[in-house]
Amino acid sequence: MRLRVEFTTEPFDLDEPPRHAVVAREVVQAAELDAVDVGPFGNTVEGGSDAVLAALDQLLRRSLAAGATRVSLQVNVVEADGA
Repeated sequence: MRLRVEFTTEPFDLDEPPRHAVVAREVVQAAELDAVDVGPFGNTVEGGSDAVLAALDQLLRRSLAAGATRVSLQVNVVEADGA
């Protein structure tokens, strides 16, 4: 199964990325995912379910420890090519 996840961490800071956002970005960029798109107002990752769920576990644990007060997630199952 393939998953696509959109996520944001809060609180926002438009002047400088907060520590929790930097940590979340580091987690997803280091994970074995097929696609990572990091932006100022939202982020998207995609990959196999095991890799995505492992990355989400670390993302939640580490970004909350780094000061996030809210993490919003939207998880979608992505159809495989030719399915």
